[in-house]
Amino acid sequence: MTLRETEYVTLSTNAGPMRAAVFAPAAKGRWPGVVLFSEIFQITAPIRRTAAFLAGHGFRVLVPEVYHEFLDAGTVLGYDKAGADEGNRLKYAKPLASYDADAAAALDWLRGHPEGNGRAGAFGVCLGGHLALRAALKPECSGAVCFYATDVHGGTLGAGKKDDSLARLGDIRGETMFVWGRQDPHVPVEGRAKIHAALDAAGVNFTWHEVNAAHAFLRDEGLRYDAELAHQFLALAVASLRRSLAG
Repeated sequence: MTLRETEYVTLSTNAGPMRAAVFAPAAKGRWPGVVLFSEIFQITAPIRRTAAFLAGHGFRVLVPEVYHEFLDAGTVLGYDKAGADEGNRLKYAKPLASYDADAAAALDWLRGHPEGNGRAGAFGVCLGGHLALRAALKPECSGAVCFYATDVHGGTLGAGKKDDSLARLGDIRGETMFVWGRQDPHVPVEGRAKIHAALDAAGVNFTWHEVNAAHAFLRDEGLRYDAELAHQFLALAVASLRRSLAG
């Protein structure tokens, strides 16, 4: 379906205003909401295209600037060493509580939207995959999709590099989908096994996919992009979110 012109909203958080882009179907309807958490590079062109893809399948998609308290509104980091270094520095400078507060503000905005159906979920890649998992810990989140989520197996997200995501998996109430690349050095086989075992032990309703692909294979820019796998797993992501967020 066709989309409305992208708009921007500013949400209040405990660390100040958070700018976010909104992608939504042009047709009138009660569209469920999805918070799309980006990589460490913020709202890049590939992230925008992913948001547009999801919105085109019947979701109102809110994409927050994950480093809003550190960078000027509208800042996009480059897919290069300088951008990666800065993004990784900020990933460990931001307190875990601030990541969680951002998710709460985003979910509340979507759930309360006058043209929504009262339900909201999360989708994320890389850093955003972990943030989508953190969002899924909240009762307000009805479902989540996490692509190659970093720092989960080591419990190292946020300032101090000590998160409690694995310990809190039992808080998840909605269906959660995980996708991993076997050739991803950021989440080795031992790390994936640790996460899978913790999900099983917590009794989470989840689906699990491991594919022969590199980290960031979903990103439609650069040599790691795998178009066929991206097409396949975006379709599965839409199906998962539809099951979770149906009114």
